[in-house]
Amino acid sequence: MARKFIALNYITALSLFFLPSQNLFAQTNDASPTIVNQKQTLSENNKNKKAEKTFQIVDITNVSADDPLTAVKTITLAKNVKTIKCDVFIAGGGLGGVAAAQKIWQLNEKVKNTGKLPLRVILSEETDWLGGQATAQGVSALDENYLVESTGCTANYQKLRHAIRNNYKSNHKLTETAAQQKYLNPGTCWVSRLAFEPKVALEEIDTLLTPAFADSSLKVFYRHKLFYAKNRRKIFSFLKNNPVKSVYLANLDTGEQLAVRAKIFIDATECGDLLPLAKLPYTSGVESKDTTGELHAPPYANSDNVQDYTYPFAIELRTGENHTITKPSLYDELLQQGQFSFGKFKMFADSERDTPEGKQKLLPFWTYRRLIDTNNFTGGDYPHDISMINWSSNDVRGKNFIDRPAAEKAKYLAFGKLVSLGFLYWLQTTAPRDDGGIGYPELALCPDIMGTHDGLSKHPYIRESRRALTKYTVVEQDIAASSNQTTRRAKLFNDSTGIGLYPIDIHGHEEIPGAGQASKPFQIPLGSLIPRKYTAVLPACKNIGVTHITNGAYRLHPVEWAIGEAQGALTHYCLIHKATPEQVFNNLLLLRDFQRLLIETGVPIYWFNDISPEHPAFSAAQYLAVANIMPGDKDHLNFHPDKPITHAEVAYALAKLFSLDTDQAVKSCLDCGLFAAQNDQTVDPGKPLNNAELKSIAEHKLFKHIEAAQTLLNLDAANDSSLTRAQFAIWLFTVAQSRPLFGKL
Repeated sequence: MARKFIALNYITALSLFFLPSQNLFAQTNDASPTIVNQKQTLSENNKNKKAEKTFQIVDITNVSADDPLTAVKTITLAKNVKTIKCDVFIAGGGLGGVAAAQKIWQLNEKVKNTGKLPLRVILSEETDWLGGQATAQGVSALDENYLVESTGCTANYQKLRHAIRNNYKSNHKLTETAAQQKYLNPGTCWVSRLAFEPKVALEEIDTLLTPAFADSSLKVFYRHKLFYAKNRRKIFSFLKNNPVKSVYLANLDTGEQLAVRAKIFIDATECGDLLPLAKLPYTSGVESKDTTGELHAPPYANSDNVQDYTYPFAIELRTGENHTITKPSLYDELLQQGQFSFGKFKMFADSERDTPEGKQKLLPFWTYRRLIDTNNFTGGDYPHDISMINWSSNDVRGKNFIDRPAAEKAKYLAFGKLVSLGFLYWLQTTAPRDDGGIGYPELALCPDIMGTHDGLSKHPYIRESRRALTKYTVVEQDIAASSNQTTRRAKLFNDSTGIGLYPIDIHGHEEIPGAGQASKPFQIPLGSLIPRKYTAVLPACKNIGVTHITNGAYRLHPVEWAIGEAQGALTHYCLIHKATPEQVFNNLLLLRDFQRLLIETGVPIYWFNDISPEHPAFSAAQYLAVANIMPGDKDHLNFHPDKPITHAEVAYALAKLFSLDTDQAVKSCLDCGLFAAQNDQTVDPGKPLNNAELKSIAEHKLFKHIEAAQTLLNLDAANDSSLTRAQFAIWLFTVAQSRPLFGKL
């Protein structure tokens, strides 16, 4: 009887699953935007009722400063929409989306000869440019960390940076001085180690993805905007990991609609547009102190207090010419409100300002985010300097358009364009000149740099998004320097999937002053990438599990890229191994296996400053550090790969590996026979371990069953030759990956 009951219920559930779908969209917002009309139509037998769903969306690239409502488009969900299937759907072609797509292709190549089928990926992007903040959003002077050229980013991000530099070296004539620079910065700007024209990054991103296009594992739908998701019925508890059956895209140029079905959905949109459509819990704006425990969080939450957005633009310096634009509307009002200023900066000259620590030197405004420095080029390719303007004076504050109706969003975006055009007009007519007088009419707007008619970026630079409620939320005390004063790194995470370093940079109203502050080198925990429920919808941009405050450090170029790589790798790992993201999060064996995959494909997950992804011991050092087998020193970021490894360091690593007493690690290793005692029955903790001693350790019964323990030894080295930290790490890492030991890490 029990079996019959179960069978009947299962059949009932299946029959319900195939009933006509209902309207599951319950939230009014700008992503799956406002439902403006819902008409009931009756079928011929007057029994089946279907709702006609109509939405309004904003075509961001076509927002007009003077007539914003022309960018608002009304979409009625078509009855017969073409559906395409894939393994992974990525919404959003910014840095996170590009990194995820490229990572999946990279891992497809890794399993190509194992009999595993390559994953098929579809990526949608509402503009006609991939690259997000580095291209379509105009911020092509990268916001990075001081170790970005070596150990402070992923190998794939570094590959893109190298390609951008090589593009200039291959396609333009450089001066002798510029050609000799190891790390060419075309704009010689002072805010970034690499500034360039957005179209150059666009070219190199396309090149980076070319192999994926060539083997048809990746298809990109440009000018397609996400507007609706068909969700699964709640009755299917066994499908609770993935609430989304399909997502719907609208072609912004033709109005044609497209449905996409996937096994995993990645939300790499700039504002977390898929979160509300998939009915994932999320937050936006400022959280309360009771919620986060953050020192600089206010007593009450404020969802409207999001970071400023900006429309960057590029200008050329054409000395002796007049390129003054027509005065934009609202200019006088904005000027009266004090919107436009250099502060204490000067246009082309150095200046200084008073700080509590004394006088601070200020470099010129013009070179702040300069993209092209004519002094780097010969041959007439660049007769004029080109600078990108992304300054506090064209930031837009107090105009939060998240979860606003489409018409209101369009008006806010138009206002943002007027602010930027107003700042340009101020620079041309009113800005104080270094040589006396006012205005720099010789500054010419460069529409070709941004690829737009109005000269402003195709998409506003977004600093803050909806944020998914995830397994773990990174809070201020995790990364702030003031909360981690006794260590060189920020809080360490056992489930790290990447690294980042940038100050907590808040453009906007700080409800409690001081929220913007220095940070310590931090990690990206897996828990911040996995929603609390529905873990087959993964955030991969500024929408991960951070707060309003910590978003200020996680939103920058290399960190967003690292987030995208981690989510691309997680997606590939889960689909290939038939696991869920939640299982990877909860199972240490799966977690370590996944982290190893990240590391072996050039993703640092632990901060070191002297061991890059190209180093032979990179994987070993990263893995053993995050597993706390060979952790980094709390006082510095060095791994010291070439430094001899001491008995104390070896003892700690072995004690951790075999669950011995780490407080008395040397004694523990002596007691169990891993170390051979000297004549006085002791071992000098500070003495380097030599080759003979490692051979003795490898022959111990704890390693005896592991063939790699013996074959990895340097049999040609003299017995008294000391081992370096890198050599020992490589040996231990390889040995520890055997199944009997792997689960212990």
